[in-house]
Amino acid sequence: MFLTMSHQFSIVIVCKNEERNIGRVLQSLAGLTDDVLVYDNGSTDGTLTVLRQYGVRIHEGAWMGYGKTKREAVRLAKYDWVLSIDADEALDEELQQALQTISLTDATTVYQIAFKNLLGEKVLRWGEWGGDKHIRLFNRTNVNWDEAPVHESLTIPPSAVVKKLPGFILHRTVKDTVEYSNKMVKYALLNAQKYYAQGKKSSWLKRYVSPRFTFVKHYIFGLGFLDGWEGLLSARMTAFYTFLKYARLYELWRKS
Repeated sequence: MFLTMSHQFSIVIVCKNEERNIGRVLQSLAGLTDDVLVYDNGSTDGTLTVLRQYGVRIHEGAWMGYGKTKREAVRLAKYDWVLSIDADEALDEELQQALQTISLTDATTVYQIAFKNLLGEKVLRWGEWGGDKHIRLFNRTNVNWDEAPVHESLTIPPSAVVKKLPGFILHRTVKDTVEYSNKMVKYALLNAQKYYAQGKKSSWLKRYVSPRFTFVKHYIFGLGFLDGWEGLLSARMTAFYTFLKYARLYELWRKS
């Protein structure tokens, strides 16, 4: 059940084949708004069945890349104030309470939310994922997603006022090493294509040094080793992602 609140905002989710996760996030949104919009781009599992059980607004649309698809989903929201979350995320109780009492009056204000990133059931407190935070609540008349095909970001004017919300978004990054490696390969190849389109080159330093520096940065200097096996896995996967991204970029330029 999603209620009508005096501080009206929409919650927007873009998803595909998230049957395993979507119920968790929708449960964490109960009572926050009367407008939860889920933009589904071609699910072939039981995602749509789960969505219908929760009575959310469903829009079945095309995939246009991460940035453009999220922009389109935000456009379809009922209200100008939008909380943008992903299907593998959920709100903790403290964040739910903050959103129930928030007063949204100034369109130039954006709200930053801290993240707890989970690898399997382990919260990563150090390394790349430790101290993670993002702006996710904003007014679409002033802020929206860019059109990047991957690693999209919000276009925020310099005059925007950033406020922090209490609580956390619980982000279940991946369930195991298979899903983790598949995800890293996907993002690395997409980002290489993005860099190629932007005219960026892959230097020797980026291919050979950057992956090693990335590992040391997150595992040693970022104290990723304090997260145990999961910290090691995370640092190694990020280093692998860095190598594959620049290796593919080099390959694209050689082919051209």
